[in-house]
Amino acid sequence: MTRAPRIPNLGGARAFILHRPHPTVQAITRQLSAIGLITLDCWPELPPEALAADFVFFDADLGFDEQFPWKPGEAPMPLVALIGSEVPGRIEWALSHKADAQLLKPVGTAGVYSALLIARQSFEARKHLAGEIASLRQRVAERQTIVRAVTALSKGTNDDRAYAQLRSLAMSWQISIEDAARRIVAMTEEEGGDDQSHRA
Repeated sequence: MTRAPRIPNLGGARAFILHRPHPTVQAITRQLSAIGLITLDCWPELPPEALAADFVFFDADLGFDEQFPWKPGEAPMPLVALIGSEVPGRIEWALSHKADAQLLKPVGTAGVYSALLIARQSFEARKHLAGEIASLRQRVAERQTIVRAVTALSKGTNDDRAYAQLRSLAMSWQISIEDAARRIVAMTEEEGGDDQSHRA
């Protein structure tokens, strides 16, 4: 049975609103203050302290890459896009920054709380997925290293014996099979380099 995610307490969280002075900023600030968030508005770019923010609301209509102190799609917090124009290029730009939620302008008296919750959950899910992908890539890389080490050890013998030899070396060195494989591969590469220097 899957447990429903708990609604987080957002009181005391910090939100930056990256938008030119406009009634939209006032409407968002009112709602965020009522929820208990600390708000800071800025334009035309985010200050360095925004890196410690819990949320960033940004104007998708007039926004540009240089406003952010990170690369597109690499924000360290949930982003909420403020969309007034449905011009495809502007929506595409907001998507390139991996906005976790959106609010349509003009912003009324509601909508900010649900945008915060959706943005937080979407951001956490994306971060979790990125972690899993990085872990899988690491495991694939480790398997390739093990295959290379077994290949290096199997000269004159079969792969099963070479793998057993790798396990034996790992135990005698008191390290993991992956670390032992990396060591074998590094030694093989060093020997290869030495051979080439002798031939030169």
